[in-house]
Amino acid sequence: MSTTPDPTHWIKAARSSATGSCVEMRQHQAAVEVRDTKQHGQGPTLRLHPVGFSAWVAGAKSGELDHLAR
Repeated sequence: MSTTPDPTHWIKAARSSATGSCVEMRQHQAAVEVRDTKQHGQGPTLRLHPVGFSAWVAGAKSGELDHLAR
């Protein structure tokens, strides 16, 4: 196990709301990681292959995932 700090930084999604509906993302090794900002780094992290992450973002932008928010 490496003791070197991870040089990648978490970024908050530009569309995050002021009411706490926020996600953060970063590229880590060969994956894109996504987490809930409200968990302060203590909650689960979703790890996606970059191709899968791109497909997820494209689906969200096109409205393909809107039914999940109901």
